[in-house]
This record gives sequence, C-alpha cells and structure tokens, in this order.
Amino acid sequence: MTRAFLLPLLALLLAGLSPLATAQSFPTKPIRLVCPFPPGGAVDIASRAIAAELSKTIGQPVNVENKPGAGGNIGGVEVARSAPDGYTLLMTTSGINAINPALYRKMPFDPNKDLVPVSALVSLSNVLVVHPSVKAQSVADVLAMVRAQPGQVTFASSGSGTSIHMSGEMFMFLTGTKMVHVPYKGSAPALTDLLGGQVQMMFDNIPSALPHIRSGKLRALATTGARRDPALPDLPTLAEAGVNHYEAGVWFGLAAPAGTPQDVIARLSSEAVKGTKSPEFVKRMSELGYVMIGSTPEQMASMLREELARWSPVVKASGASAD
Repeated sequence: MTRAFLLPLLALLLAGLSPLATAQSFPTKPIRLVCPFPPGGAVDIASRAIAAELSKTIGQPVNVENKPGAGGNIGGVEVARSAPDGYTLLMTTSGINAINPALYRKMPFDPNKDLVPVSALVSLSNVLVVHPSVKAQSVADVLAMVRAQPGQVTFASSGSGTSIHMSGEMFMFLTGTKMVHVPYKGSAPALTDLLGGQVQMMFDNIPSALPHIRSGKLRALATTGARRDPALPDLPTLAEAGVNHYEAGVWFGLAAPAGTPQDVIARLSSEAVKGTKSPEFVKRMSELGYVMIGSTPEQMASMLREELARWSPVVKASGASAD
C-alpha cells in the first residue's frame, strides 16, 4: 500500500518540477534564427546583432539563416511549421503580422495564430530616398513630379507587404497620387537597383539606407515617423513636409512556433531583453538608427494588436494586394 501510494505521488512531484527542469536545461543544442529577408537589409542587421548577443548568454550558438520572399511569408511559414521546442525562431516584423494578412488574399500561414511572441526588440522609421539623377530636392518636388507623370514614377520596396512597400502606399493614399511599385526580395537588392538608377525612389528602412545617404549616393528627403529621427535630425518628417497625417514605422521582434512551452518562451524572452540592453548592442544599433525596445511576450502581443488595428484599414483603403 505504501509503495502504491508513493509512486503516484512521486510522479506528480516530478511532473510539477518538469517545467523548471526544462527551463534550466534549455538550450542543449544550437538555435536557428530565421531572417525572412536577404542579407544586408535592416531585418538582417537586427537578426545578426541579437543572435550575437544571445550566443554570448544563452549557452549555445544562435545561427541566422536567411529565407527571403513573399514579404517575409516564406521564412514565416517555415518557422510556423517547425517543431515548437524553442530551437527555431523567426525575426518577425510588425509588417509580417499586421500588414501581410490584409495584403495577401491567400496567406500560407496565420502569423498571429501559428506564431507566438517572444520579445519585440527594436523599432525604426523609414526614409524617403531618391537617386541623385532625380531632380526632386524636397517632398514638394516629388509630389509635383508624380502628379506631372501619373503612373510613371517608380518606387522600390523590399517586397509586397513590407513596411517599405506600405510606406509608399500610404504616401499615395494620402496624396491622391499614383506611382509604380517595384517589389524585390529584400531591401539590399532593392537598394542595388536604386543605386544603379533602375528605379527612382524608395521608402527604405533607415539603417540600410544611412550609409548611402552619408556617402552622397542617395538623397534623403524626409522620414516617416511621427517625430524627427535621431539618426537624421535635420530631415523633416513627411507630415512636416506637407503630407498631413502621415506616420509609418516598423519594429522587429522574435517569434516562435505556436505550442512552444511557456518556460522556454520566458527564457528566450529574458535573454533577448538582456541582449537589447547590452552596451555593444545599444551602441551599434543606435548608430544605425534603431530604437531599443526589449519587451515581454505580453507587451509584444499588445503591440501586435495595435499594429493590426492601424494597418488593416490603410491596406484595404489603398486597394493594394499581393499574391
């Protein structure tokens, strides 16, 4: 009778301790961080920076793998279908979660159900840049050019549904103008063609555009945030430049497959927040134009709900779609 009583009790006690044991032992092998955009862009820069910080503190290497395409959906669906054990993560964006579901008629996955938040890491504004051959010296000049050539001026983006694309859509929606959207599989290849003069302008993420602005290879006209950006303080916002009510930005964060154990999510989130506070991370990212966040999973979930409420009406009103 004693043994029959003690065995179930022992099993119950061990079951109660298992989450703690899991949290303490995780991870036991390298972690894969999927960046759903090509190397060289703002999402890739953030992915590699946080992977370096996590590798220092979590006890295992964190390796970045680029899986670009479909505005982040290709990398997103790969992570969503991975084992929910914490060993495959996605560097998601507010665009993937809040814009893509409204933009794509046939989503290969539901980023707000098939993935769970870990930590929002950094945010940034975009910047309107033009090739030097474009005569426009201001936003007013761009508007005059676009209105004189409706449906002819081109703007590049890192892919349909990204914040770079939707920054252009918001510009057209608020000004009643029409431009030609030219999507690429990431910011880096889009910038390559912009630098080569194959396209005329772009609403690029500040970190990837900044070196080209500083070198004079691109001309910056305005930023997309609600306030002037610390990385480009002399530039007006688009709202200041005359596009009333314009405000668009993006933030990046870690997500895991739905069903990942809560103790594993908590461990990953804690280490990610530490990473965003690392002096090396803060210095590097601030210099590139990122703003630090470092949130809990709950805070990231709340931020996603706010983004959905903000972007869904804009996408629908613009009539933009991608498939």
